[in-house]
Amino acid sequence: MKPEVTVVKVGGNEVDDPCWVIRLSTAVAARGGYVVVVHGGGKEVSALQRILGAEPEWRDGLRVTGPEAMRAVQMVLSGTVNKRLVSALVSAGVEAVGISGEDGGLLRARVSRGGAMGRTGEVEHVRVELLRAWLGQGLTPVVSPVSRGPDGGALNVNADDAAAALAGALDARELLFVSNVPGVMAGSATLAAVSADEVERLIADGTAQGGMAPKLRAAARAADKVARVRIGGLEMLKDSGAGTRVGAAGPEREAER
Repeated sequence: MKPEVTVVKVGGNEVDDPCWVIRLSTAVAARGGYVVVVHGGGKEVSALQRILGAEPEWRDGLRVTGPEAMRAVQMVLSGTVNKRLVSALVSAGVEAVGISGEDGGLLRARVSRGGAMGRTGEVEHVRVELLRAWLGQGLTPVVSPVSRGPDGGALNVNADDAAAALAGALDARELLFVSNVPGVMAGSATLAAVSADEVERLIADGTAQGGMAPKLRAAARAADKVARVRIGGLEMLKDSGAGTRVGAAGPEREAER
C-alpha cells in the first residue's frame, strides 16, 4: 500500500526569513507523516543575478533564464536555500535530506517555449521511485526544482510547476502552496475556493497577479491528480480549512482570515 504523502511548496519570498523558516520547520515536524518539501528562492536568485551584473527579466510571472541567470539559479536554489531549509528541519527533529531535480535525474525537463525563455524548462518525467525510497526510509526530501534537461544541462523549472509534477507522480493526498498571503485574494477578501476552469479568468481580470498567476495554473493542473490542493499561509499545515482550495466547485468569497 502506497503511503499518503503531503507535498509542501514554499515560496521564495519567505525562505530568506530565518524566523519564518523556523516556523515552517516546526509546523512540518508537528504535522508528521510523509512530507515532501519543494522550494523556490526567487528573491535571492534575483539579488545574486544583480551581483553578477545581470538584471532579472520576467515574462508571465516566469524568469527568463540566460546563462548567468542559470548559474545564479543553481547556486541559490540547489545550494544556499536548499541547505538552509534542510538545516532548520533537522534542528526541528525532521530527518530531512536536500536534493535537486538534477540528482539521480529526479526531475527531467524539456526546454520551455522553444527556447524563447532561455534555460527555463517544464517537467516531463519524475523518478517517483527515488522519492518513495527516501520516504520509506523515514526521510523528508527537500527538493530544489532545478531539473535535468535533454542535453544533460540544468534547466530552471518554476517551483510551483515542480511541486505540481511531484504531487501528481506521488498520488499525493494533498498539495499545499505555502505563501506569504492567506490565500487567493480578491481585494481584502480571501477566496475560499477556486474551480480549475476559473483560474484563467482570475488571471485575466487582474485578481491573480505576478507570481500568483503561475501558482494558480500549477494548482489547477495538479487538481486533476491530487485530492486536495490549497494556496495560503503556514496555517494550512495544521488547519484543514485554511487557504484557498483550488479545483473545488466555484469560488466562495469570505472575510479575510
